[in-house]
Amino acid sequence: MLLNSKFYKIFRSPKSGVVKVHLGPGKKNYLNGWINVDANIVTAKIDVWADLKYPLPFKDETVNVFYSHHVIEHLPNLQKNFHEIYRCLKVNSFVRVGGPNGDMSIKKFIENDHKWFDDFPENRKSIGGRLDNFLLCKNEHLAILTKSYLIELASNAGFKNIKFCIPTKQTFHPEVIDQQIFEKEFESDFENPHTIIMEAEKL
Repeated sequence: MLLNSKFYKIFRSPKSGVVKVHLGPGKKNYLNGWINVDANIVTAKIDVWADLKYPLPFKDETVNVFYSHHVIEHLPNLQKNFHEIYRCLKVNSFVRVGGPNGDMSIKKFIENDHKWFDDFPENRKSIGGRLDNFLLCKNEHLAILTKSYLIELASNAGFKNIKFCIPTKQTFHPEVIDQQIFEKEFESDFENPHTIIMEAEKL
């Protein structure tokens, strides 16, 4: 996989035109018109086989937009990942990332709102167990995504104009983020969203 990623970066990665990259499409979220990058070559529908834990398979300043939904919380070094995204983006381009809403989950835990949480991935009855489900997901999640933490990660990487999409099915870049993406973003609770979505620009 590492060799494939390096081969793609050297010989096949686009050097011109509008380049839109989707990180982590998995089995169901392939985006038409985007370069879909994932480590799962067996069941996922992808264009580039690459592990997101390692340097991204794109040359410096060649990508117009990165998009990732409920993926970055699985990565072991988010700061490194944000630096990689920044490296690959052209000037005046942006990233849109989303994942489990740490701020809202803590708020709902304090409010003892059992109904906001579900019983995935395990059947938990206590509010603490449901919070553990949401934030850790049987230890598959390696980061808790909050507004302040995402701002820190993006700012440290060099991003500016860091904004959060509330409700989640909105964007500050409608020329790129369209209905195809909104249909795959499975948020339904717009007043108390389970997903936090940030857009940040490289200027």
